[in-house]
Amino acid sequence: MSRTMSKKHLLAGLAAAGVLGVGIAAPTVAFAEDATPSPSASSSADQGTDRQQQKADRQGEFAEALAKELGVPTEKVTAALEKLREQRKADRPERPSAEDRQAALKERLAQAVEDGKLTQEQADAITKAAEAGVFPGPGGRGHHGGMGTPGR
Repeated sequence: MSRTMSKKHLLAGLAAAGVLGVGIAAPTVAFAEDATPSPSASSSADQGTDRQQQKADRQGEFAEALAKELGVPTEKVTAALEKLREQRKADRPERPSAEDRQAALKERLAQAVEDGKLTQEQADAITKAAEAGVFPGPGGRGHHGGMGTPGR
């Protein structure tokens, strides 16, 4: 195989690795969401460490397989994958903190009360529910984690 052809394969493989890297992380998220609550915070932290180690192991195995397929050293593939992860991380917008999200919610609720769309009691109930993690998704703990979730 020529040197030019190897570089083409390497670039194609790294592009695929960026896409596949997302697929590798996805099962970790799915398992984390399906996990039953642990009896203590320390065992929850242990589970998080175990999951991180399993993810690192899978990523290492992937890098080794990719390196073997491309005929390049594993260290080169690992470094390239890390570089791509860092670039992707830098390109993502920063997520607002839990405090910022909570402050924004309070502002929207205050405006809704002022506009007559909610009563103050309703706004207070929504705030209390959000603080208790009743709402799922990025704004509350719920099913997807977030504010105040142990290990996050």
